[in-house]
Amino acid sequence: MRSPFHLVEMSPWPVFCSVSVVCTVVGFVDWISGGSLCLLFCSVGLLVVVLFQWLRDIIRESNQGWHTSFVASNIRFGMVLFILSEVFFFLDFFWAFFSCSLVPGIEGGAVWPPVGVDSLDPFKIPLLNTAVLLGSGVSVTWAHHAVMVGNRMEALWGLMLTLFLGLYFSMLQGFEYFECSFTVADGVYGSLFYVMTGFHGVHVIMGSMILLVSLWRCFSYGFSSERHIGLEIGIWYWHFVDVVWICLFLCIYWWGGS
Repeated sequence: MRSPFHLVEMSPWPVFCSVSVVCTVVGFVDWISGGSLCLLFCSVGLLVVVLFQWLRDIIRESNQGWHTSFVASNIRFGMVLFILSEVFFFLDFFWAFFSCSLVPGIEGGAVWPPVGVDSLDPFKIPLLNTAVLLGSGVSVTWAHHAVMVGNRMEALWGLMLTLFLGLYFSMLQGFEYFECSFTVADGVYGSLFYVMTGFHGVHVIMGSMILLVSLWRCFSYGFSSERHIGLEIGIWYWHFVDVVWICLFLCIYWWGGS
């Protein structure tokens, strides 16, 4: 009798993905330190290729019937644990932010934001970004419900709208960085601001990639009302990104910047 569990075969993609991520970080640090973009571009290109190959294998496993109900429940549980680890990842930065802002050091004038730092107006681009990301949460939920009732066209429109809003959010975030009067080198405020918002931006890009794959699978009739776990975990991740941004907006832009 066939086992309901899937014994995954040996795959080179986790190792290649780890190497490409490390090279991407090294290339980014080299670029901001005045180096060339060659290593960064090559690393990002390798990462995209590895992710494409890895996702291709996962989709093939699903099409071959390996994602049984037992496997699907384990995938959901694994995604819950992954999101929980991401919660603690951002919790570390929020802890550092409140530790520095509630008891500001004398080197920054014993005030928060530190002396010489002109914080951003929370009711301009940050508020617009909040509306954009919350709107994307509504559109991705629309796509999820459309898949559940078997309405493929509405699911496609919902996913395309979500991807457009995610791209718009990333563009606004990049524009905000160019308009900032402070840099990552401007004390603890600049470091925490760019690290927290930058990591959130990376999560938005990763979530957009997951939803892009889901859009392609939905376009090629890869989802049904009963089997759409790839879209489901992508939506979970996107909602997590929404919640993190709300916390960033309230704590860093509004409370911490006033």
